[in-house]
This record gives sequence, structure tokens and C-alpha cells, in this order.
Amino acid sequence: MKTMRYAALAALMAVAGCVTATPEGETAEISEQVRALAAPGQDLTQVRLESDGCYWYRYDGPVETTFLPLMTREDRMICVRAPTT
Repeated sequence: MKTMRYAALAALMAVAGCVTATPEGETAEISEQVRALAAPGQDLTQVRLESDGCYWYRYDGPVETTFLPLMTREDRMICVRAPTT
């Protein structure tokens, strides 16, 4: 049973490695209102507005660099409109 789980996990990791990220937004200056909403510890120098209407910031981690959602102190995403479902 464990062998089957490991095989499924290995297959999932192999397929995930084939996917490439496609940037949807552009890096832009954010307003003072958005800066005031943002929780501390987030790099606000490279922020972009994605097609979902939410702000994402560039995170330079120890292993990879990626964009993460810009969050408030209450752990809510900062968006200009409600995401459509």
C-alpha cells in the first residue's frame, strides 16, 4: 500500500515539474492606501496586480523566487474587486 502512495507521489511530482508559470500582471507602483493595508514583512518594491484582481508581491526565498498574495494584518488578500467564482 505504501509503495502505491510513493508511486503516485512520484508521478505527481514528475508532472508538476513540466508546468511553467506564466506571469499575468505587470510590476506596478502601489498606492499609499494599499501600503497601509499590507502586513509587515512583505516586500512592497515589486508588486503586481493579477487578473484575479488581487495584488501579489515578489518573495525571494532561500530556494526559489515566486510571487505570493499580498496580505493584510488579518491574513486577508488585498484585492481591488471580489474574485469571481
